[in-house]
Amino acid sequence: MTVSVVTVDDQAVFRAAARDVIEATPGFESVGEASSCEEALGVVGDVGPRLVLVDVRMPDVDGVETAMRIRDQHPGVVVVLISIEELSRVPSTLPDAGAAAFVRKQDFCPGMLRDLWETHGRGD
Repeated sequence: MTVSVVTVDDQAVFRAAARDVIEATPGFESVGEASSCEEALGVVGDVGPRLVLVDVRMPDVDGVETAMRIRDQHPGVVVVLISIEELSRVPSTLPDAGAAAFVRKQDFCPGMLRDLWETHGRGD
């Protein structure tokens, strides 16, 4: 079964890079993108992904709050927080997000995507 993925990041450059990684990973498909919390909630509701990648640092509503809202509205979705920053430099509220994992953007690659799903995926 294909793992459908939505990427939430305010930077189009990272959304494009994530799309390339997702599409280069057998068994994964990029099914949507969003640049804000509100847009993410709409896209996740519309396409019903199995996995959502959420940038920690976004204007207005940050990634931690976005992840919490996605988990509240779509409890079956696996949410992974992503950031260019080290874990020690991200908001202290990160554990409250209910995210399955935290990964650094610079480490995001097909192997990591597969490992994330093998570790945190549901139903596979």
